[in-house]
Amino acid sequence: MDIDVRSQATVKVIKLRGRLNLGEAVDRLRQTFDDLVNAGEIYFVLDLGEVTMVDSSGIGLLVKCLTIAKQHSGSLKLLNPSKFAIQTLRMTGLLSLFEVYTVEEEAVASFH
Repeated sequence: MDIDVRSQATVKVIKLRGRLNLGEAVDRLRQTFDDLVNAGEIYFVLDLGEVTMVDSSGIGLLVKCLTIAKQHSGSLKLLNPSKFAIQTLRMTGLLSLFEVYTVEEEAVASFH
């Protein structure tokens, strides 16, 4: 799992590449997210365009990250989730929790 974090105005864009599954991938994303929140960041766009697979622990982490962001008066939005990720979120009934975008600029602009 590769994790690339960059800033777009007040929004942190987190681009993931690889598999978001139990183990190192989920642990690394959790640590990255915790570090950003502890640094005062509260607006996140999670780019899932190059995530090939998401398992239940990955889905759980997405919900946890969204919850933490909202507890800090922020939010987390999904960018370009794969059909597989959308299906998994839909099957678990969690898709409605997230705002989903296909254009990064629109996702970033939605915070303002």
